[in-house]
Amino acid sequence: MLEIAYIRQNTDDVITRLAVKNIDAKTLVSEILTLDENKRAIQTKLDDVLARLNKASKEIGDLYKAGKKQEADDLKGSTANWKEEITKLEAEAKIADQVLLDKLVLLPNIPNKTVPKGKTPEDNEVVFTHGDLPQLPETALPHWELAKKYDLIDFELGVKITGAGFPIYKGKGARLQRALINFFLDKATEAGYLEIEPPILINKDSGYGTGQLPDKEGQMYHVVLDDLYLIPTAEVPITNIYRDTIVEEETLPIKNCGYTPCFRREAGSYGKEVRGLNRLHQFDKVEIVQIQHPEKSYEALEEMREYVAGLLKTLELPFRTLKLCGGDMSFASALTYDMEVYSGAQKRWLEVSSVSNFETFQSNRMKLRIKKGKDKPRLAHTLNGSALALPRIVASLLENNQTDKGIRIPKAIVPYTGFEYIN
Repeated sequence: MLEIAYIRQNTDDVITRLAVKNIDAKTLVSEILTLDENKRAIQTKLDDVLARLNKASKEIGDLYKAGKKQEADDLKGSTANWKEEITKLEAEAKIADQVLLDKLVLLPNIPNKTVPKGKTPEDNEVVFTHGDLPQLPETALPHWELAKKYDLIDFELGVKITGAGFPIYKGKGARLQRALINFFLDKATEAGYLEIEPPILINKDSGYGTGQLPDKEGQMYHVVLDDLYLIPTAEVPITNIYRDTIVEEETLPIKNCGYTPCFRREAGSYGKEVRGLNRLHQFDKVEIVQIQHPEKSYEALEEMREYVAGLLKTLELPFRTLKLCGGDMSFASALTYDMEVYSGAQKRWLEVSSVSNFETFQSNRMKLRIKKGKDKPRLAHTLNGSALALPRIVASLLENNQTDKGIRIPKAIVPYTGFEYIN
């Protein structure tokens, strides 16, 4: 959530920068400023009446001390109307604050000034490419056929038990999943991230804190009876650990990682682009999260980007890094890098990671602040990244490494799988 003071002081800049996300925010920003003026006017009246009451209370005390009981009683009686007015103004201020908040949460985060303009993924900027594209024979199989051939993943059985988008991993397919999860967690720990095992159900406050609510409510699975949501990513519970806290500056950066299953309804997804592991309703992912000092968050973002790139290099996968254009960015992000690996049999790029800086957008919602000594607390910056999401990694590993001997396992994860080939 944007800070109201920032919107007030940088109105034109907010509107201009949100236009990079292809959002016409003039009307909403105008409504927010009007509501803010109304709220501040009520607060000014309330402060004035409180000041008069406090002054009168002091005078009443002085009169009693001076033995002027009648004058004190008369003045005390005249303050009754002020107390009624205070009660009324406090109620109005509470309503005005909530109405303003309801509008503020509808305003997306403003993009960083380096974010390229654009409307679709085709407008994203390729900033780095690594590795040669695999040269596979014409007989090369896509991962869903490889999964069936080697009995690794059963998509139909998942449909029977739950529905489309909930595959069942079997044998070496399940072993590969576990190997990748452990490999990613070990690498994150080596990089200084503290491993967290969070809940996979969250309450509304947690969804609100990181920006999933109210923006993506329809994309999350909702447990109605308990009013809880299945997490779309480990980012949500891990970042919310620090909701309503003040962190001492010397403890920064705070670096956490965690593995969880993730759940997304993916409403409206269909067609060949979502076949197999390309788009699932339940999938495994290791997430990295940082709480950072505002002056160091973009340095941290580049460090996280390089870290994810290092994982992909270790997995021997060709990949590219894209800086997302305004139209392809999320509601809460200020700047996002996407990592895409090349799927040899499908002959297309598949997104496997997003690494984002949210600046103060999430911390303002969560009331997450940092403090140095006796200085006034300030909002922290939050960042997160997929390190990594498994489905499309598995898809590319299967497709790109198919040989006459079977599917070759990258050397780095052989100690985790216990086998060099799937055959």
